[in-house]
Amino acid sequence: MALSHWLSRVLCKLLAIGGVAVCFALPAQAQVTAFKQAVAEAAAGDAAIATFYRERAYTPIWTRDADQARRVALIEALREAPLHGLPVSDYAPNAVISQMRAARTVADMGALEVYMTRTFLEYARDVQTGVLTPGEVDDEIKREVPLRDRGALLTEFGASAAPGAFMDALPPATQEYTRLMKQKRMLEELMAGGGWGATVQARALEIGDRGPAVVALRNRLIAMGHLERTTTETYDLAISQAVRRFQAANGLEEDGVAGAGTLAEINKGVDTRLAQVHVAMERERWINRPLGDRHIWVNLTDFTAQVRDHGVTTFKTRSVIGARDSDRRSPEFSDEMEHMVINPSWYVPRSIATKEYLPQLKANPNAVGHLEITDVRGRRVNRAEVDFTQFTQRNFPFDMRQPPSRSNALGLVKFMFPNKYNIYLHDTPQKSLFAREVRAFSHGCIRLNDPFDFAYALLAAQEADPEGFFQAKLRTGVEAQVDLVEPVPVHLVYRTAFTTPTGELHFRRDVYGRDARIWDALAAQGVALGAPRG
Repeated sequence: MALSHWLSRVLCKLLAIGGVAVCFALPAQAQVTAFKQAVAEAAAGDAAIATFYRERAYTPIWTRDADQARRVALIEALREAPLHGLPVSDYAPNAVISQMRAARTVADMGALEVYMTRTFLEYARDVQTGVLTPGEVDDEIKREVPLRDRGALLTEFGASAAPGAFMDALPPATQEYTRLMKQKRMLEELMAGGGWGATVQARALEIGDRGPAVVALRNRLIAMGHLERTTTETYDLAISQAVRRFQAANGLEEDGVAGAGTLAEINKGVDTRLAQVHVAMERERWINRPLGDRHIWVNLTDFTAQVRDHGVTTFKTRSVIGARDSDRRSPEFSDEMEHMVINPSWYVPRSIATKEYLPQLKANPNAVGHLEITDVRGRRVNRAEVDFTQFTQRNFPFDMRQPPSRSNALGLVKFMFPNKYNIYLHDTPQKSLFAREVRAFSHGCIRLNDPFDFAYALLAAQEADPEGFFQAKLRTGVEAQVDLVEPVPVHLVYRTAFTTPTGELHFRRDVYGRDARIWDALAAQGVALGAPRG
């Protein structure tokens, strides 16, 4: 129906939206120009909305009688917003219905039209790509959020013949997001029912122990699903095995002993775990784009690096990440791995050269003798001829390099995805670090426990004998760059809550405190734990 015809008659439709009757009434003599002016005024200051309506001659998408399916789709989506962990107050469907009820004049209808469009765009942005801007919460989160073009989104929605399906397709379509939503609902039910019971009041427990603390541990393990129902009051083999299962699900050393670290995690409440799931869902929205049929997934909190093919982990190794110091923490971002370097040199980052090695050189010019010192022209410097005491972090004029060797800081291979943060994956001679439970020791790069196998997995896509090819290059002792025929996406992520392919929920410790900051920011935006639907 043409806009002029629509505005030329009284529209008073009773619209059953979830059982709520809403009446639109327009004066019989309403003018098209008045409606256009009302829309233009309401859209002023928002270029995307203003352009959208101007290009469609101000034809509405919400307020005609023919737009009922869109209205219903929006209201239903807003009712579902709490399931996604979105701010409840921002998406209260009753507020939209109240605006619809109050609309009587042409000006009211124009304002309502734009109000519903703004609500749609705000909801779409939040459910697609997150409530927060990552770098504003923590400047070490370098992730570029894949924001959708608002004008294009409006155009697509306005042309959609199935608005309900369009709204359903806005959140991440990943299995991980779906599983996190399911776990969120389960944790909300648990929290409403009192959680996992009393905390365990003990410093440590092991096989043979008895008493109230063992009973509390038993009950929490049962409530968490790690232990079958039992009435035992003794820390027996069954409890030890349940503790092992809990430890495996929480990234702890699997020794079956409830030591201080394990009990600290066992005693965390449902509210804490629910907050972690909220954060994980927000993080999943931040990365809401194709990851790549083959990609590398480095979960910093899990201290692992994986190669995934079509969603299945085909290779996994332990990793060491950046230390907790403010200038050494590993950042989060995505990029593409382009090549590997076998028998690499280590070109010492300036920050390390000036902060760590310059003080040693001042005390003893022959210190750090495993490193070559070169001038701006690449000529090797004779240490005996240099007074290092005259230099500071600002004016140190030299570069430092460690030649290829088994003792090289990068080990025997590094994997490059060139980025401005100078972060990459590499081997290391410090193999003992991989036995630690918490592996945060590097200067920011990711060290791999099984770098050769990692290389073979990557080379398998382009070499008939990946191991033989790699070893031949390695035996030369000469630095060699090997390009990947197909670059592989790399995702450095930070998930303290994630699910397994079979749906189990796992947790990890907040090594850098990032997730705590994200939860605080979400709560400040109005995200609540255990928020009711609707």
